[in-house]
Amino acid sequence: MAPNTKPTSINIYRNIASLERATSDNHSLDFPGTVVHSSPSLSHHHLTDLTMASPRNAAQTLALVFTKRRAMLSIRPHPQSHYRRIPLFSQPITSQHRTYYSNTNNNNNNKNKHDNKPSLSPLSSASPQHSTTRRKSSISLPPSINSEHHLHEVSSRATRNAAAFDAHHSKILSKHDTLFSTWRTRQMNLTKRNPIRIHPKSPPNLIPPSPDLPSAYFPSYAHTGRVGPPQFPPDNVLLHDPPSVERMTRAARLARRLLDYVCHPSVARAGRTTEEIDALLHEATVGMGAYPSPLNYHGFPKSVCSSVNEVVCHGIPDSRALVAGDVVSFDVSCYVGGVHGDNCATIVVGDVEDDLDCDSEENQFSWDGYDDTATAADAPRPPMEDWPSVPIPPKTTFATPEEEERFVTARRLVRAALESRDEGVAACRPGGCLSDVGGAIHAVSDAYGYDTVRHYRGHGISSDFHCAPFVKHFRNNEAMELLPGMIFTIEPMITEGSAECDEWSDDWTVATRDGGRAAQFEHTVLITETGVRILTLP
Repeated sequence: MAPNTKPTSINIYRNIASLERATSDNHSLDFPGTVVHSSPSLSHHHLTDLTMASPRNAAQTLALVFTKRRAMLSIRPHPQSHYRRIPLFSQPITSQHRTYYSNTNNNNNNKNKHDNKPSLSPLSSASPQHSTTRRKSSISLPPSINSEHHLHEVSSRATRNAAAFDAHHSKILSKHDTLFSTWRTRQMNLTKRNPIRIHPKSPPNLIPPSPDLPSAYFPSYAHTGRVGPPQFPPDNVLLHDPPSVERMTRAARLARRLLDYVCHPSVARAGRTTEEIDALLHEATVGMGAYPSPLNYHGFPKSVCSSVNEVVCHGIPDSRALVAGDVVSFDVSCYVGGVHGDNCATIVVGDVEDDLDCDSEENQFSWDGYDDTATAADAPRPPMEDWPSVPIPPKTTFATPEEEERFVTARRLVRAALESRDEGVAACRPGGCLSDVGGAIHAVSDAYGYDTVRHYRGHGISSDFHCAPFVKHFRNNEAMELLPGMIFTIEPMITEGSAECDEWSDDWTVATRDGGRAAQFEHTVLITETGVRILTLP
């Protein structure tokens, strides 16, 4: 589940002694696996006494000033009766929209070092995503990393993959194309003619307190729907130690197992409602000794987010039956051992061979082979090709050319979303920059001719469902160094048309404004001393 949060500053404290000297009323946060202190009274003149993870100096990451710009577009609204427009950046942020604090060097020996106040200076006007003059990391890296050359490699690789897919399906994708009609416009018009609407829903299946369930089983919001103040300050990033990594790994692997279950063709199939799928997932999650994280989070009424076709994210399961050819994203999260696991995947409903009997015992989802006692040490970094966990033959026979085009274009969108997530993960490394993730994702979406959603982000995750750092899935110049021990999600949302979207009157469902379909994939990752480890693996 992606938060719609825009933090204005991120501090990663690595020198606790310096922080304690900087202020008299500092306080420590007691949480296993946490290396973080904070102080509410920390002021600018303490910056020179702090060792902070930053691309150039400590002050850069302390304050970040945004100037939001709302895109005012006259586009026909979604058929829902009420919606709230989401403010988005209408163009990439440049130096005229953002300003960093930079520390000034004062060589006057008569002044104390704490008297050196930071001053405002604009960011370089160089293109942020391709800038090679501004060092993003305090650690020296090979030229192929954090450079224009690296992004060019990502873009070239995605362009080749997109071209190969299009060449393989050229007869389908271009068969009916004219000067005024392409497969993309036909699919978007088809979605707009049959839009996703709000359907009736059953009451929330809340889990009441029980003597059989310890209080630690429930997250703080389980009974009230109110998410209390974060356990950690929102402008601090957690660095997890080995015991904390093991807890996070267990939760992440269980979340992945549940995701494999809900995306299996025997579960998510045509004719079954998303509400029925939610009930199956709820039962499976509870049966595994975990709590479904979305349930009652800020009042969310279900145990999974199911986003169909033009719904980008946070779709609420309801009584609408799935239709063959639907693009459905399932965002599956669970709370176990005091921490959350989070991941997401997109499938094309009914994209299996017609002769595959999903009701037969041999084609049912199997829980065999799952070991919830495995630790992070048992799972070194694997190959990126981890989806789907169990390959299933795709559909090869179609009733009409229109049906075939619907399936093929859906596969193309899903493939782009999967590739963008994997390139975002591959961009992570200790000493790298958080903005590299967004640059890689955006390069893939551009190569396929799609767009990437700006408003919703990846996020840190621990005992709090959402915490810093917040990961942008588009080109940006937010400079934060990636450090060993960081755990966060990468969850790009790729759209067939424009990324502009609206939130429905249910305060949750987000849909594209132009009717283009959307696809999303998500991993939870850990930055290690040598690279990146994916925690949400089968």
